Amino acid sequence: MASESKTFVSVMSVGDVSAPAATATNRWRDQVADRVGLIEVGIVLALILAAVWTPQRAFNTYVCLTAAFVTVLLSLRGRYSARELGLTRPMPGAFAMLAAGALLVGLIAAIGSLTKSLGPPEPLPWNRAWQYGLWALLQQFILQSFIYVRLESLLGARRALLGAASLFAVVHLPSPILTALSFLGGLFFCFMFRRYRNIFPLGLVHGALGLTIAASLPDSLLHHMRVGLGYLLYRP
Repeated sequence: MASESKTFVSVMSVGDVSAPAATATNRWRDQVADRVGLIEVGIVLALILAAVWTPQRAFNTYVCLTAAFVTVLLSLRGRYSARELGLTRPMPGAFAMLAAGALLVGLIAAIGSLTKSLGPPEPLPWNRAWQYGLWALLQQFILQSFIYVRLESLLGARRALLGAASLFAVVHLPSPILTALSFLGGLFFCFMFRRYRNIFPLGLVHGALGLTIAASLPDSLLHHMRVGLGYLLYRP
């Protein structure tokens, strides 16, 4: 009995020591993973800014494709599940997101009707609107499934919402209108994503909002919806 008691005490002692050690190791791994995620966000953001601030030529296209490829690659090898990335459930929250998007579309169109004295909007090539729709969905993947989830792990949900929206706005500099609208839109997109974890309706809403902005607000202010170097080099 004495031998069994010693064995029991020994096992309990080992368990008491190893459990905190394992917890500390897991915490350290999570901290390292969070910081790696922040570096990954920095890499993708740097590629996007390089594409935005370089002339619209072959190099610019190469940088854009590289940014998209790196984003997808890092997402596939990341520690987040498809559900956490908002890729597995296309229906939850769809009605709420689409309804809110419709209200925002109407609001932008109404504002556009009050700005006609500043000039006409850009004529839109509606036959290529589907291309912008795909681009809008890709932007949602980058913003939500890549940037937001990493900031959420590091900063928490609320600060990640502000951080992701701010980065989304920075990419749209120096256009004052698109920068302001992108920040507000980023808050909306991240709030909806945090609640429903579904990027598909957000892609539709993003596309509808972008096309409505281009079709409603004066092109003299939007400069063909250009950002970065393209905004500065715009000539009507």
